[in-house]
Amino acid sequence: MASLKGKSICVFSAKGGVGKTITTINLAGIFEQLEKKVLILDLDLSSGGISIALNRPFEKTIFNFVDDYNNNRYKDFGTYITHYDDFIDILPSPKDPRQINKIESKYIEILIDKAVYNYDIVLIDTNHVLDEINIVTLDKVDTILFVMTNDPFDLKNMKSLVSILKDTSITKYKILLNNSCDPFKTYFSLFDIKSIIKANIDYTLTSSFYIKNIDSYVMNGEIITLQKKMPTLFNKDYSTLMSIALDQLEKDKKGSETDVKE
Repeated sequence: MASLKGKSICVFSAKGGVGKTITTINLAGIFEQLEKKVLILDLDLSSGGISIALNRPFEKTIFNFVDDYNNNRYKDFGTYITHYDDFIDILPSPKDPRQINKIESKYIEILIDKAVYNYDIVLIDTNHVLDEINIVTLDKVDTILFVMTNDPFDLKNMKSLVSILKDTSITKYKILLNNSCDPFKTYFSLFDIKSIIKANIDYTLTSSFYIKNIDSYVMNGEIITLQKKMPTLFNKDYSTLMSIALDQLEKDKKGSETDVKE
């Protein structure tokens, strides 16, 4: 029998400032276009910006879930969620930095397990530090999407990260080269980038996707990929984001077919 379990995708980077949060939000918009119920889980615990980027006030956070679960007060997953629209929900990072140290990694595994049985897609935004919580998250999720830019420091860090993954036999990742983050950084060719990091680039967002007035979208809490003109104005990049989403759903479909055969 096929499982009702959703798909978990962690958006990670080897360096900050690569457009990881915006990429996570834009993917949520793409999955909404595909009529998938999405949860954006903000695991950038120290400085998460999902709720700010979507301009949604919230009451409960990841800390409330962990605290209630730890003290046998947990009842319903839905009570911790902030709604964005009919398809997208948010579970924000803690409001108080002092709460971060009270979040143990074992509860992150439980949180992800609860989420994937309530949503078709769980998109997890993180910071770029390989701490215990992020390591547990990377191990737990179905797929890792690494976001990187054409930047010497980013390439150096990405090369180290790819090396670690190979040493630990982790292969469930794809790499997105985000040229839209800073269109003026064109230090290396695609061939050079692949040679440096010793890995393939699976997807590329072009410099044309650079949006000068991105702040206005944030102030209004708008998701770019949900704008009506998006497929026309940014056809190539819209197609790239759609390919990322469809690849994940196709992988999930194949997994379900395997379950049915078994």
